[in-house]
Amino acid sequence: MSAADTTTPVKVPPPRQAPPPPADERPRAGRPSGGSAVPWLLLAPCLLILVLVMGYPLARLVTLSFQKFGQSQLWGFQPAESVGFDNFAKVLGDGEFWTVVVRTIVFAAGAVVFTMVAGMAIALLLQRVSGWLKVLINIVLVASWGMPVIVATTVFKWLFDSDYGVFNALLSKLPGVEMIGHNWFASGPEGLAVIMLLVVWGAVPFVVITLSAGLTQVPKELEEAARLDGAGSWGVFRYVTLPVLKPIIVMLTTLSVIWDMGVFPQVFVMRNGHPEPEFQVLNTYSYDRAFVVNDYAQGSAIALITVLLLLGVVAVYMRQMLKIGDVE
Repeated sequence: MSAADTTTPVKVPPPRQAPPPPADERPRAGRPSGGSAVPWLLLAPCLLILVLVMGYPLARLVTLSFQKFGQSQLWGFQPAESVGFDNFAKVLGDGEFWTVVVRTIVFAAGAVVFTMVAGMAIALLLQRVSGWLKVLINIVLVASWGMPVIVATTVFKWLFDSDYGVFNALLSKLPGVEMIGHNWFASGPEGLAVIMLLVVWGAVPFVVITLSAGLTQVPKELEEAARLDGAGSWGVFRYVTLPVLKPIIVMLTTLSVIWDMGVFPQVFVMRNGHPEPEFQVLNTYSYDRAFVVNDYAQGSAIALITVLLLLGVVAVYMRQMLKIGDVE
């Protein structure tokens, strides 16, 4: 018999369990957590302000779009009459309205494309410049972004003036080009191109700053690995940079579409408060019907249709963001 067989096994005492908590401290089933109400309490002031600032005007807009409301109703000489969908039928059956819709979509699409392309190009270039130059460019971008729209529009009116415009003078210095006295607003396409350039100029700084922040999140290891695999600059940008920036690009594109579809002061001020028919976009057209023709109901119907179009853009944005979230 070995020593191991004669050794008496030692009994290990069972682990001591903690005493159960008192009955009043035990979590009760079905009791809602107090922390779930904190976010709503923090959001309550903002939601209240949104309801007060946007809720009533939107409700009034919807009400007017289903009524007959002109100057007689505005001054109280006649009561407002409910006309159902007559205002929408008149608007949707008007060929001029659809011309304005197409013009607005083309204008917004061009502005968004130029904004995103220019913003991405400048953001990529900022990654290759020295530190002091990057700071200087960012200061210029913020200054231009913070410039009031009225001031920027006045500057562009001077730049493209037919008699004293700097742009015409610079173009005239090119061999065989004579632009002195050229009126950019004599035709709708040229005038809208100038206004589009103004919109792009005001939107590019925000896009550049946002994309520059996104570029700092691109892993350098992935870029180096792509270069070692033989990818060039375009390959690295296409297969590494773009996938990382996709959520930001989707967000910026959607915001740009909403802003450019709702452009108003640039067109209104550039045309001295009276946009010609070939310069009309949805917002100025709605304003013209309401405050120039004095048909407030039809102007409200056009504005409501514009809101519905923008809600469609927001729905597409939310769908894209949900797809990106599922992939991640």
